[in-house]
Amino acid sequence: MATKKTSIGGQALIEGIMMRGPKVTAMAVRNVNTKQITLEEYPTKGQDRAKILKLPFIRGIFNMIDSLSFGYKCLMRSAELSGIEDEEDEAKKDKAPSFWDKVFEKLMMPIATVLAVALALGLFVYLPMQLWKWITASAPNIAGNYYLRACFEGVLRILLFVGYVWATSLMKDIRRTYMYHGAEHKTIFCYEKGLPLTVENVRPQTRFHPRCGTSFMVLMLIVGIIVSIFIRVDNLVLRTGLKLLTFPIVVGVGYELIKLAGRYDNFFTRIISAPGKWLQHITTREPDDDMIECAIAAMEKVIPGDGSDTW
Repeated sequence: MATKKTSIGGQALIEGIMMRGPKVTAMAVRNVNTKQITLEEYPTKGQDRAKILKLPFIRGIFNMIDSLSFGYKCLMRSAELSGIEDEEDEAKKDKAPSFWDKVFEKLMMPIATVLAVALALGLFVYLPMQLWKWITASAPNIAGNYYLRACFEGVLRILLFVGYVWATSLMKDIRRTYMYHGAEHKTIFCYEKGLPLTVENVRPQTRFHPRCGTSFMVLMLIVGIIVSIFIRVDNLVLRTGLKLLTFPIVVGVGYELIKLAGRYDNFFTRIISAPGKWLQHITTREPDDDMIECAIAAMEKVIPGDGSDTW
């Protein structure tokens, strides 16, 4: 049983881990060539945010934006520090990039982002609604059952999400990232148990943590089912628009639920944590000692001396 609960969270990176404390955020990345760990520290974002934006059900959307934006920056930075890009550059050094190569390189990321958003909207928003429309065309007696519709669309989104996560786990590089994800969870558990942060103490810990981004995504999908019950329009474009408008509500409720799951251990929190922890069997893997060392290095930098991370 944990002796304390901490608000410190993390994110797996390319050959490293980012840990986010109440005051400091740190990333530790191991270079694949030198095998050395590089540490970088930053002030934790959101500390100076207005008090009204830190209120329950409001703070979730802003924390999510901060996590996504800063997490992406850390991910890109970890690619540089890991030395993987150096290996790719070495392979290309004999070939001078053309003008069009440079143009493509600059446009690649914005185009990929737009395509990713479009694909996500198509798969997770539009496709379930379109499938329901096709089903009710041959079974009009259930067309007006908004409870059944919300459950159908929501369960299909969950299945699509699980399928996507499983498919990514088949990729070698992603599996390695999932190993770092496991190291992150194990290190947080070790700290919560009050044990010294050593590889020997971290390794036996479980890699399934209730306060995890994977669990947060699953909770949002489940909350989305409940919210969808109240969206009683059939026009696909209008329904899509209303779902997007209710997204901050889904995020806000999901964030508060994940905070509860991380703060308390009781019958209710175990129930809401169960789906996410089950999915962590895919999104986390047992790490090696080098990965645990990265997690410990990042964790040690973000632990505040005043205990402000504990609940």
